[in-house]
Amino acid sequence: MNQALPWTPENVRKAKRRLGVTAYRPGQEALIDAVMQGRDALGILPTGGGKSLCYQLPALFLPHAVVVVSPLISLMKDQQDKLEGRAIPVAKLDSTLSARDERNTVDDIWEGEPELIYVTPERLEQEDSLAMLRRTGVSLMVVDEAHCVSQWGHDFRPAYLAIRRAVREIGRPPVLALTATATPAVAADILRQLDIPDAVVVNVGSYRENLMYEVRRTVNEAEKDERLMELLRGGPRDGPGLVYVATIREAVALFGRLKQAGVAAGLYHGKLSAKDRHRTQQAFMEDRYRLVVATKAFGLGIDKPNLRMVVHYSLPDSPESYVQETGRAGRDGKPAWAVLLYRLEDRRVQAYFLGGKYPRREDSAAAYRALLRAGETEGKPAGMSLKELTAATGLPQNKVKVIAALLESSGLIERGRRLKPVRRFADDEEFVRYLTEYEGRYQSDRDRLDAMMKYGQTTECRVRFLTRYFGHELPEDCGRCDNCRTGAAHRTVDVRELQTGTAIAV
Repeated sequence: MNQALPWTPENVRKAKRRLGVTAYRPGQEALIDAVMQGRDALGILPTGGGKSLCYQLPALFLPHAVVVVSPLISLMKDQQDKLEGRAIPVAKLDSTLSARDERNTVDDIWEGEPELIYVTPERLEQEDSLAMLRRTGVSLMVVDEAHCVSQWGHDFRPAYLAIRRAVREIGRPPVLALTATATPAVAADILRQLDIPDAVVVNVGSYRENLMYEVRRTVNEAEKDERLMELLRGGPRDGPGLVYVATIREAVALFGRLKQAGVAAGLYHGKLSAKDRHRTQQAFMEDRYRLVVATKAFGLGIDKPNLRMVVHYSLPDSPESYVQETGRAGRDGKPAWAVLLYRLEDRRVQAYFLGGKYPRREDSAAAYRALLRAGETEGKPAGMSLKELTAATGLPQNKVKVIAALLESSGLIERGRRLKPVRRFADDEEFVRYLTEYEGRYQSDRDRLDAMMKYGQTTECRVRFLTRYFGHELPEDCGRCDNCRTGAAHRTVDVRELQTGTAIAV
């Protein structure tokens, strides 16, 4: 742990001079204070709530670098540019660096120059990176989008499961985990997965008063298109927007229909070239596109303050995903809209993704038995490397990574340079009992999808529904969502306003 650092008037002046800090948003000061005391901490702050300041400010005072684990290269680049604009030394290690740039960055880190080092979770799986950080010293490990440690969506990156080991390998610095969305159960799982049971927890919640939530029920694709065009015809929602869809095929098809209708739209998904993705993002940021049709690959790294509307053309996989994605709207504090085009049949797509993302029990058993056999071979080091285990099982490497993480969390193997079994079982039945975490996680994901379905069907205040899901209870209805405006949430409504389509709860 770091030694507690005093928060002096000089510190306050330095923060104002170098980062322009004059006041704190809810939760920021408590998290900064925990970090300065050398404590582990978990911060649950709304999207746009200023999570980055909670580690950027302490980085000015801590004796060694702050390492920030981020899932998005675009977000890392954006943070780097902003910090360098304030003359704060920063480095990033990701797959976009040329060999020369990476050598220069590594040299800078060895010299102790950067105050912040941004890395992808995959970088922390590399032994040379861990050795370098251990030698140069790390004052704070930050896990951004920390809900990814707990929630294993169909686009999950197994490298998140190795962060706990990375923290141990670099000398166990304090950990600051940050997210905008975490239920009480997910928050507890983050603490467990990162091995920070005594962390200071600061939960501000995800509620944003300037976001207006709406659900428009539809029966088919044609009606969805009609509702989307209604939203684009101006009025209070006029301005840049994002339209989220579940699949690449759906994104391409909707983009084509919008272009045919004369809408200035962009297209963004993970299979486009990096050049095309950058071109779309740049045009959107410069307001050359009215909206972007995108899969969930777009959005987390986007900081566009005047985004007025986020439309979900397809059902999200969970309230967590929904709040994360709708939270991109209205960062300038002005009114913004979050609209779900709800269709009952959309559940099938998310259920399909859900069914294929967990390893089968027999795959886990095969991997574990391969490790046992490797431990019994004479003349070879115990266990296997991840590459060797992948070859032995014939499974995709990402799936093997997830299996290894589950076996480790169950206390069956030890993870280092090699995967080593540390427990044997009397029979297969005993082994099967150690694989129950699969069923638990699968059921949790089904529950999250069911909660998203209930959100689309509820007649209560939508903000109340969402805040309760995340463990908070509003004292009264929001007065701004569609259910509140129409009186479905048992509120009175000004009928004259209903006639203009802008009902106001009173």
